[in-house]
Amino acid sequence: MAEPTSALPLAQPAPVLNNGAIFQAAQYRPLFEDHRARLVGDTLTVLIVEKVSATQKSTSSIDKSGKVAAGITALPFISSNSFGRASVAGSSSNTMDSKGSTENTNDFSGTITATVTGVLPNGHLLVAGEKQIGVNHNVDVLRFSGQVDPRAIQPGNSVPSAQIANVRIEHRGRGAQAEANGIGWLARFFLNVLPI
Repeated sequence: MAEPTSALPLAQPAPVLNNGAIFQAAQYRPLFEDHRARLVGDTLTVLIVEKVSATQKSTSSIDKSGKVAAGITALPFISSNSFGRASVAGSSSNTMDSKGSTENTNDFSGTITATVTGVLPNGHLLVAGEKQIGVNHNVDVLRFSGQVDPRAIQPGNSVPSAQIANVRIEHRGRGAQAEANGIGWLARFFLNVLPI
């Protein structure tokens, strides 16, 4: 997960010469557009819509058979009656049939407001955010980071996570429920030591 998950706005230097004009390059914001994140410290609403599905199936079949037979009927200077039992026969068969199937589906949705932590030379924004929700002794932590193209920002200063590059999403829990879902250290030790 990218660190830090928040950043304070950078102090804007005062213009060296105040020429009385409305346009100031150091503090430029378009007058006729919705507010959109563009500077370090600005906030951006990320609509997390992640759906990943993968399916893999494989089938293989092998059928192989063979048969060999040999016999001796006569040799010079040896009676033909001696070869009544001199015969060899063999056969082999090999059959294999296997099938495999793998299916994986992940669905993650939610909303988080992230902070612009950096601006790349091409204008893309590095964003990161963290949300913690605590109820009683349980805490759910959601962390998000990625790289946003300003052209993907929609009206309302929001962007879908599917249009963000290098996305990192982490959802973890702390508290009694998280501890109940984990394996104790003694059980982990025996799982590593036991051969089966």
